[in-house]
Amino acid sequence: MRARGRDRTRDRDREPDADRPAPAAPRRRPWTGSVLRSRLTWRILAVNLLAPILLVGGMLYLDDYRETLTQARLQALRTEADLIAAAVAEGSLTFEVHPETRSLVPGQVITPELASQIVRRLSELTGIRSRLFDLDGQLVTDSRRGPAGRFQVSPLPPLPEPDPMRDWVDEVMVTVSGALDRVYRLVMPRAELPPYTETANPVAADYQEVQAALAGRTMTGAVRRNTANDRVILSVAVPVQYFKQVVGALMVSSDDADIEGDVLALRLAILEIFAAILALTVLMSLYLSGTLVRPLTRLARATDRVRHAHGDHRDIPDYSRRRDELGELSAALIEMTAALSARMDAIERFAADVAHEIKNPLTSLRSAVETVARVTDPDQQRRLMSVILDDVERLNRLISDISDASRLDAELSRIQSEPVDLTRLLGALADVHATTASQRGITVRFVGPRDGRPLMVNGIDSRLGQVFQNLLANAISFSPDGGTVTLTAAREGRFIVARVDDSGPGLPPGKESAIFDRFYSQRPAGEKFGTHSGLGLSISRQIVESHRGAIRGETRTDGAGHVAGARFTVTLPARD
Repeated sequence: MRARGRDRTRDRDREPDADRPAPAAPRRRPWTGSVLRSRLTWRILAVNLLAPILLVGGMLYLDDYRETLTQARLQALRTEADLIAAAVAEGSLTFEVHPETRSLVPGQVITPELASQIVRRLSELTGIRSRLFDLDGQLVTDSRRGPAGRFQVSPLPPLPEPDPMRDWVDEVMVTVSGALDRVYRLVMPRAELPPYTETANPVAADYQEVQAALAGRTMTGAVRRNTANDRVILSVAVPVQYFKQVVGALMVSSDDADIEGDVLALRLAILEIFAAILALTVLMSLYLSGTLVRPLTRLARATDRVRHAHGDHRDIPDYSRRRDELGELSAALIEMTAALSARMDAIERFAADVAHEIKNPLTSLRSAVETVARVTDPDQQRRLMSVILDDVERLNRLISDISDASRLDAELSRIQSEPVDLTRLLGALADVHATTASQRGITVRFVGPRDGRPLMVNGIDSRLGQVFQNLLANAISFSPDGGTVTLTAAREGRFIVARVDDSGPGLPPGKESAIFDRFYSQRPAGEKFGTHSGLGLSISRQIVESHRGAIRGETRTDGAGHVAGARFTVTLPARD
């Protein structure tokens, strides 16, 4: 009910409940303060590194590139073989005198000395190995062997400039490349190559492509694997012809060192790019982790301090300036902590107020009970029993109002809001109270909107009815006999404004806000003490604010400045 007039001094101090055990909390891993020790950091790194690692792993699988280089190398070997074969045909054949024309004609015999010089010189220029076979399939010359095959000739690469760091990098890259090849071979085995065998006296029958060249055909090339050093040998054989007459076969061959060098160089370039991308990804991941992990950790530690703190602690880090989800989380935690702190303060004040209000009737009840046991006068006993009954009724009313106030928050948060027609609700309440007030000659009027349109709000009709029923009851109780209570409602912009005006003494000066405090009570003169708990206006304000509205009280005055009564104004958001 509405409270006016006198102030009450209440003891709001309450001893903490030290015997109540704290609720069990889940065990959390203590934070060590390092970003690198955060599990979230490692998850971010794993997610960010997975894509580039898989991409680079796929790029380092270069079998298609190796096959392209192999075909290109075979084509180059054929071109070189054609050039050397043409030179041999022009410069190393024997000539005979034609018996009739007495002119020189080439014979079908290759001069070994001339052929060896041509083959060796041209092979050294191109860096390949060339072997020349005659029509009988016998080896005429080999560019890797000296005269008469007495020693083996192998070109040596030039000595590189000493560079320990580069040598170490090359060694590491060769090792990595070999390891990758072994891994890829386990996953995707290569096709088996025919073996290549080096004999002391090779003949044309040892090589299929040489036999085809002696028959006047040129094969695309042969790819074999040298079992001695596990190198791949590429070879091409072409016929040596003079005026379309086959006089021998030239076989050129080379290993895959250049191809593997190109593959290794490409892998090195890919790995260098990958190293740069990896470093950038790690740095960006650490930066991202720092912008996420550190604020989250600070927020977690702050909420943990709030949970274990005794008293008012609201030191939640403020990241609202970030304008992202972390900023929203920080702002939400700050608002939640402030709301919880306010709720705890309200609960403590409410508990202190309840203890104080219940203590008064209990003290009176105890005194009456102790006195009635010693009194023998029947009239005094009846008066004491009447006091006891009044105190019991007062306690019952007080406990009922306290129970309603304590359940109000849970009910308002649980019940779904629905459209409420305030015009119909206020008209019905005015009719009900007009009947009661007519016994004292008080007139209760309701003035609705002029256009007759309904005033719709979102809310709980029973609780909104409780607010206006309390305001009307207060207005009637403070109005003198023959007075007037006016209830008006209208739409003002985006809000519905309802006013309750009475013709009573108005509000005590300076108490316009205090009258909404719990247990603040000031009743009209002559009203029986203890019939109201002082929670009516407090509950009304709680209901209105839960509907995103506002309630205020003020004293009305006439044109001459005299008090004309009190006015309570309720403002609620209109339903569109």
